Amino acid sequence: MEEKLSSFAKSSTPSPIQQLSHLAQRCNAINLAEGFPDFPAPSHIKNAAVSAINSDFNQYRHVQEICDYVAKNMKDMHGLDIDPVTDIVITCGQTEAFAAAMFALIDRGDEVIVLDPSYETYESCIRMAGGVPVFVPLDPPYWTLDPEKLMKACTSKTKAIVLNSPHNPTGKVFGVDKRDIIAEACQKWDCLAVTDEVYEYITYDNERHISLASLPGMQERTIITSSLSKTYCVTGWRIGWAIAPACIADAIRNIHIRLTDSAPAPFQEAALVALQSPPQYYESLREDFESRRDFIAELLSGIGFRTEFKPQGSFFMFAELPRDYSNCDIDFVEELIKQAGVVAVPGCGFFHTKRPPDGYQRRYIRFAFCKSSQTLIAALRRISALLNSSGHLKLFHSDNDPDSLTVL
Repeated sequence: MEEKLSSFAKSSTPSPIQQLSHLAQRCNAINLAEGFPDFPAPSHIKNAAVSAINSDFNQYRHVQEICDYVAKNMKDMHGLDIDPVTDIVITCGQTEAFAAAMFALIDRGDEVIVLDPSYETYESCIRMAGGVPVFVPLDPPYWTLDPEKLMKACTSKTKAIVLNSPHNPTGKVFGVDKRDIIAEACQKWDCLAVTDEVYEYITYDNERHISLASLPGMQERTIITSSLSKTYCVTGWRIGWAIAPACIADAIRNIHIRLTDSAPAPFQEAALVALQSPPQYYESLREDFESRRDFIAELLSGIGFRTEFKPQGSFFMFAELPRDYSNCDIDFVEELIKQAGVVAVPGCGFFHTKRPPDGYQRRYIRFAFCKSSQTLIAALRRISALLNSSGHLKLFHSDNDPDSLTVL
C-alpha cells in the first residue's frame, strides 16, 4: 500500500524527539529529551479546568474572552494595538497556529527563510504547504545572526522569514539589533515574518523578549504564534493562538476550522484564568527556570560539556560534547540510553545546512531542564558515571560533588 501514499508522506521521517520521548517512556528512562515539565502545573489553573469539565464545558467552543486577554497582554508587554475580534485565532497549540499560517501564506515554490538550527516542525510545515525552506546558519558558540548571510538568502521568491525567540534549541534571545536586521529584510523584500514566541515569559539574565511586531512597520507584516504550553506548564492542553492582520487571521481561522474545528473546550475556560495571572507569577516562573538553568549548566560543565553560551531563554541547554569525547552526538545519545537510562536529543536533528561528518553540527546535545531537581540530579549522575566509566574524562572533582549541590 506504500504506493498509495503522498510524496510528502513517503519522504517524511518520524520526529526524533517524539521517538526518543516514547523510548524513554517504554524503558522507564529519565527523559531530558522532550520539553515538558515533570512537576505539577499551577493549582489554580488545574482547578479551573476541572471546574469547566464539571460545568459541562465539553462541546465545541470558541471562548472569545481568550482573545480579549491575549490582546490586553500584548498591549501591556509590547504596546501593540490588536483587535481581539478580527486579529486573533485560537488554535490547538502553537504547532497548529504555525502550520495554519504556512497553509494560509504559501503557494508552491514560495521560499521561507528559517534560522538554523531550528525546531523540527518548521521545515515539515513549510514543505507540506508546498514551500521551500531556506536555512540561514547561526554562528556558534553564541548563535549569532550574520546580517550578510540573511540578506544573501532573500530573493524575489521569499514569502516569509521565521523567527523563534527565545530560540529552541539554543536558548538565544535575539536582541533589538538582530530584530532590526530581520525587519529590514522583510521590508526590503516585501515579505512577511512568522514568529514563534512560546517562551516569551521565560528569559534570563535581565534579557527581555521583544516581539518583532512591535518594531516600526512590522505589525502589519507579522504573524505571531504562541500558546499556554510553556508559560503555564500545560504542554498537553493544546491551547494556542495566532495573531495577524485581519485578512490573514481570517484565512488562518478558516484553515483551523477545517483542520481541528476548535481547541479543547474546558482548557479554553482554564486559559482565561491562566491569562489573568498576576505579575508575580511570571517573575516566579522566570526565577525558577533560571535556577534550573544555572543548576544544569554547572553540572554539565563539571563533567566536561562545553557551555560557553548559557541559554538566555527557553528551557533547553544546547551543550557541546566534551573535547575528550571523540564520538558524535548520535553515538553519545545511543550510549546514554543503553548504558545510563537517560534520554537527550542529538543536536544534528536541528541542523539543516551543510554539515561535514566532523563538523560542529554533530557535537551538540539538547537537554531539557524543565524537570524537578531530583530528576536533574539523577540524570547528571548517570551521565557522569557513563563518561567516567568509558574513560573519556575525569569527572566530578570534590568541589562539585553532586551530593553537595543544593537541591532546587
